[in-house]
Amino acid sequence: MKISDRDVLLVIDVQNDFCTGGALAVPGGEKVVPAVNRIAQKFANVVLTQDWHPADHVSFAPNHAGKQPFQTVELDYGTQVLWPTHCVQGTAGAAFHRDLEVTCASLVVRKGFRRGIDSYSALFENDHRTPTGLLGYLRERELKTVFVAGLALDFCVRFSAEDARKAGFEVAVVEDACRGIDLGGSVAATHQSFRDLGISVVNLEAFL
Repeated sequence: MKISDRDVLLVIDVQNDFCTGGALAVPGGEKVVPAVNRIAQKFANVVLTQDWHPADHVSFAPNHAGKQPFQTVELDYGTQVLWPTHCVQGTAGAAFHRDLEVTCASLVVRKGFRRGIDSYSALFENDHRTPTGLLGYLRERELKTVFVAGLALDFCVRFSAEDARKAGFEVAVVEDACRGIDLGGSVAATHQSFRDLGISVVNLEAFL
C-alpha cells in the first residue's frame, strides 16, 4: 500500500489506563503499540488523540450513586455507558503508553474534557454536534484518507472512523493495530457498521 502526503494516521487513545494494569484496560491494549509505531513511520501526517477527563466527569460510574461500571444512564444526548474512573487529567493513567512513538505526531487532540458530555469520537463529542476541531484541521490540511488505529476498536476507534466517513473522507481501520472491549456484541456491531458505511478494514501487512 502506497501512502501519500494526503493520507493521515489517526491513533486513538493509546494511554496507560487502556492498557494492562490500567483503570479501564482493553484486553491486550498495549499490544497495539509496536504495530502503531511501525505504521506511523510510513506517514507524513500523524494525529494522536488523548482521553482527558475531569475527575467529576459524567461518564464515571462512581459519580452516580448506586451505579456500577458498565451500567447505563440516560443523559440529555442519549444513553451513556458508565465507566470506571479513567484518564483523569494530569494523571499517569491519562499519559500515553511509554513505548508509543509520539515525536512523529503533528497534532494531539484531547477529548472528553467537558464534564457533562463524553467523547468517543476524535471528531465530535457524544452529542454528535460538539466538534473537537479535528475535522477543521483535516480539511484545512486538505487530507483525503484517514487510517485509524488504537483503542478501543468498538468504541473510540469505531466512532472516529464513522464520523470521518460521514464527513466525506475515505477511511480505513487498521484492525491488527486495534483491540476491542466487546460489550454485548459491540465488536460484531462495529464490523457491520464499517461494512454499511464503506469503511475499509486493512491489516498491518498492507503497509510492509
